[in-house]
Amino acid sequence: MLKKKVARGLFYLSGMLILALGIILNTKSAFGVTPIISIAYCLSLIHHWNFGNASLVMYAVLAAVEFLIKGRSFRLYDLLQIPLSVVLTRFFNLFSAILPDEHSLLPRMICLVCGIAFTGIGAAMNVNTRLVPNPGDGIVQAISDRTGKRMGNVKNVFDLACVALTCLIGFFSTRHLVGVGIGTIAAMIGVGRFIWIYNQLFREKQLRATGLLR
Repeated sequence: MLKKKVARGLFYLSGMLILALGIILNTKSAFGVTPIISIAYCLSLIHHWNFGNASLVMYAVLAAVEFLIKGRSFRLYDLLQIPLSVVLTRFFNLFSAILPDEHSLLPRMICLVCGIAFTGIGAAMNVNTRLVPNPGDGIVQAISDRTGKRMGNVKNVFDLACVALTCLIGFFSTRHLVGVGIGTIAAMIGVGRFIWIYNQLFREKQLRATGLLR
């Protein structure tokens, strides 16, 4: 039992690291980042804020909105999303400092593809541990539960809303798009595909290794 709990924790931590790496690789591609993180990335570019800190503030806002949506169904356990966000955004800063900025086309394309793949794989690993979700997933689940709509549909609408808000912030602040681009569209399509691929190949193995499936 202890071995399976340790495995569950390791999968969760590994998923968080891979997710953070994927998000930062997206930023390094300069083709546009994933929808939920695009707001924080846009603001960090415009105002020269630290990206990890801007993301932490955004995650805190999402957690607060989730609290309002859930109302009495909000659990103290859900508050663990805040320390999770602190750790995740510190990984953002770590990978941002370690990885170089790329300027030529081929390395940027490689960063984009790897970023989308790692984001999907990391997200799948985290979700499959059935522990604390990140606030982006948490608020989508809360909206889905409150409205009775399928989580996938809610996720699509929420992503579009994030991209629309990022576009508005960019246009009003700089008169052009900031933080979104073809990479954002690719992420909206590709991340879900990599989640599906990971789950097809490894979900059952992960659940068995962590004691969540007998």
